[in-house]
Amino acid sequence: PLFLNQLQKDLEEVKELLTKATRKRLRDVLMTEKHKLELEIKNQPPPKPKDMAEEEKSSLGGYTVKINNYGWDQSDKFIKIYISLNGVQKLPAENVQVNFTERSFDLLVKNLNGKNYTMTFNNLLKPISVEGSSRKIKTDTVLVMCRKKREEKWECLTQVEKESKEKEKAAYDTSDPSEGLMNLLKKMYAEGDDEMKRTINKAWVESREKQSKGDMPMDI
Repeated sequence: PLFLNQLQKDLEEVKELLTKATRKRLRDVLMTEKHKLELEIKNQPPPKPKDMAEEEKSSLGGYTVKINNYGWDQSDKFIKIYISLNGVQKLPAENVQVNFTERSFDLLVKNLNGKNYTMTFNNLLKPISVEGSSRKIKTDTVLVMCRKKREEKWECLTQVEKESKEKEKAAYDTSDPSEGLMNLLKKMYAEGDDEMKRTINKAWVESREKQSKGDMPMDI
């Protein structure tokens, strides 16, 4: 823009001189210079408006946000994942892309309020049909429709969720009731605040003391 300003100033001066020049030879030189300057100005790249430059930046790079919040539901044929995104219905349809594989999908929403949004689901609990899966854009929501390969109920969305549920269940489902209680206490201790930890510690010490007194002399 600085260089363009200089050229425009030169052109104004040449035009000013042209109004004052009376000699034909001088006028010809000035006219040639005027044409040269006009051509040079015309060939300068136009300055980008700020918001256009910003928009281009955000659609290419921009700030990418990972989506963690979603809701889900299922029918006999589909797993439905609901993702809330304000104003998503105003975007061009090609800005909302979902890539499906048999056990995963990736969602990319480009340039929504100057940001890109992504969400990845790997290790889906059961296989889905890539051809039968799709996405729908609703008001402030993207709905991802994963077509189930087999019409059966899914107890959760991913393999990881299933494994963590099974581990948790196993912790309480031991044949020895005292072991189940121990695991529960450990979990409460790990997740509890200081007060909870103090209470569990106290109960633990008292229970050990009772055991020692009842079964055998304390060996310290």
